[in-house]
Amino acid sequence: MRTPVTEETQRTKQISTELPLEHRPKRHIGVWVTLVLLALAGAIVYQARMRARSSAKAKDANADQPISVGIAPVIKTNVPFYLTGLGTVAAYNTVTVHSRVDGQIMNVFFREGQFVHAGDLLAEIDSRPYQVSLQQAQGQLAKDQASQRDAQMDQRRYQTLWQEGIGTKQQYDSQSAVVGQYEGAIQSDEAQIASAKLNLTYCRITSPINGRVGLRLVDPGNIVHATDATGMVMITQMQPIAVNFTLPEDELPQVMQEMRGRQLTAEAYGRDNNVLLSTGKLLTVDNQIDPTTGTIKLKSEFANPKLALWPNQFVNVRLLLSERKGVLVLPSAAVQNGSQGTFVYLIGADHKADVRPVQVDFTQGNDSVIREGVTAGQEVVVDGGDKLQAGSEVVTHPSNPSGASNGAPGGNADTGLHP
Repeated sequence: MRTPVTEETQRTKQISTELPLEHRPKRHIGVWVTLVLLALAGAIVYQARMRARSSAKAKDANADQPISVGIAPVIKTNVPFYLTGLGTVAAYNTVTVHSRVDGQIMNVFFREGQFVHAGDLLAEIDSRPYQVSLQQAQGQLAKDQASQRDAQMDQRRYQTLWQEGIGTKQQYDSQSAVVGQYEGAIQSDEAQIASAKLNLTYCRITSPINGRVGLRLVDPGNIVHATDATGMVMITQMQPIAVNFTLPEDELPQVMQEMRGRQLTAEAYGRDNNVLLSTGKLLTVDNQIDPTTGTIKLKSEFANPKLALWPNQFVNVRLLLSERKGVLVLPSAAVQNGSQGTFVYLIGADHKADVRPVQVDFTQGNDSVIREGVTAGQEVVVDGGDKLQAGSEVVTHPSNPSGASNGAPGGNADTGLHP
């Protein structure tokens, strides 16, 4: 049954159609916004699923392909065993040259950085004042000697008079005392002459040791004094030179045991521990352990023929204790750490990776000495091990890690780790 359309109903529809747009109901706008957001969310979810599928397919494809790895053989060889400590280069002798007398510098006979020998002339001070003092002392000596001769003749006269009973014993004794006074004066004059000659010697300043001259602290024409604090120049003995270094106290028994039988060899490396600077010998061990650090000081000597070592230079010292005979060696890069300890990846004849636990005896440079877990001739993974799992199929190629088969990091010092 239809509702009759009245005149009032028609009027209401006409009014609603004539309302402005901003006064119309807005519920349909929210519906459209919701639909757009749902569409965007659906597109994002779809793309994420497609990417996950593509990644899974790529992983499956890679899992089917062999992994390329670098390998190196386990070798059996002799390995030197070193202890390493931090050291500082110290000169055997360091001398600051001072003037022993006051005066003006007339000449300087050395060049900065020059190597000099003990007794070489370094500088010359004006000697004229001391030459005058020498002449004065010599003149006083001649005067006192003449007075002594006169007193001795009077002494002999008084002695004769006293013996003949004409003179008195007192006169003779008094004259003998005068002779003794002149004897003392002569000895004093001779000491003055020796002092003046010594000052003349001090006017020629010579090197007390063999060494290298540092920067010059005075110039010709300067007035120097024996009390000057700065000195004229510093001389440092460079050949030989010493290196003081420290080792943990736990390693002291090994050092002492080896020192009883032979002279231990010490090697000095640079700050980066890559470059061998010089080879020397261990001199001695300190007589006490530092309780604050738990270390012991040792002193070594280096001939330093190439002047690679410089006073106060920081160096790494490697002390050769012994040589391990017939041990198993592999690159340290092959050793990995896991929850069960250290292990390596072995590559068998089937070209598959096998996890093999190993025990590392010690590490020397970029090589590790293995106590057990591998045998000589086996091949271990050096490069690409982070991609491997037990049973992974591999494609191998030879690998030579930086410094492998060398005793120092960087491979600059050959220590005999070769098949």
